[in-house]
Amino acid sequence: MITSKTLSLAAIVMTAAYVTPARAEILIGVAGPITGQYVWTGEEQRRGAEMAVADINAKGGVLGETVRLIVGDDGCYADQAVAVAHKLVSDGIVFVAGHNCSHASIPASKVYEKAGVLMISPASTNPKLTDEGGDNVFRVCGRDDQQGIVAGDYLADAWGDKKIAVLHDSSTYGKGLADETRKQLNKRGVQEAMYEAYVPGEKDYSPLVSRMQSASIDVFYVGGYSTEAALILRQARGKDYEVQLVGGDSLTANDFWMISGPAGEGTLLTFGPDHRESEAAREVVDKFRAQDHEPVGYTLYTYGAVQVWAQAVEKAGSLELDAVEKALRSYQFETVLGRIGFDKKGDVTAPGYVWYVWQDGDYHQLK
Repeated sequence: MITSKTLSLAAIVMTAAYVTPARAEILIGVAGPITGQYVWTGEEQRRGAEMAVADINAKGGVLGETVRLIVGDDGCYADQAVAVAHKLVSDGIVFVAGHNCSHASIPASKVYEKAGVLMISPASTNPKLTDEGGDNVFRVCGRDDQQGIVAGDYLADAWGDKKIAVLHDSSTYGKGLADETRKQLNKRGVQEAMYEAYVPGEKDYSPLVSRMQSASIDVFYVGGYSTEAALILRQARGKDYEVQLVGGDSLTANDFWMISGPAGEGTLLTFGPDHRESEAAREVVDKFRAQDHEPVGYTLYTYGAVQVWAQAVEKAGSLELDAVEKALRSYQFETVLGRIGFDKKGDVTAPGYVWYVWQDGDYHQLK
């Protein structure tokens, strides 16, 4: 696994200009795990931001100026995220679409707050991001206290008389989501048969699988990232153990199926509305598909975050943070995510979580 100590600051932040500037530039950033274990989610962010910037510039930019994107790689580590945030601030960005992992986003948000930089996360779902964040912090995705209620209710309805395991990776995101799900499950009168943490980044989860099998676990809920969830499931199938996997939004990442293979068939997960087939996103989705890229997961959410920033700046008629914040809380915005707005905390006011199932190498909304 790549660690923050092995990466130089030069490798953490990569700058790319997508339009040769012929006039003044506005610098913005996108930040997430561009390298490392969770690179697939970072790739979604990078592609979404790049396409959004290209489309904005093709229509004249923002306030008549060209937008230039700077890509920051936090590797999904808290200390790297703080380093990336400081570097992006020193580069002069006025806005960042990021970060991704909640345990990276929360400390990074403090840097942006102090520097007066707007932050809109496309993927950080832990409630603390906006509950404890500054006025500069927003997100276009949902919250895990919302996601946990949806997950807990479904587990109680579908498997209330079965043995349920709740697992997590001890991260801010993973444990937070697992605990919210467990809380709702218990509220519904269902007690989990197993509650256990696992170590992310391991290659062999067979001892955990054996414990679940010995306890006759019928369904296991994973609060954590796609890499480990897929590996645990694949190793369970290797033992001819037909246990059901249920997880959260991180299981939309492409690497889930790459790791699980056919073992992933039938996996259930919660995620926000999938906008790939919506009319609001049709033109952008067609562009991605023309590039032989399927805009899964948080690709469109990152595109939407950049769209929102650009529209708020235009409505404010200024790049000043106070003016843009006011616009964000005062208006609704037409985006690939549909028409969205924000509440006082900075959370998006949009439809909540729905259920998906993995089938034939892609996730589809559960009918």
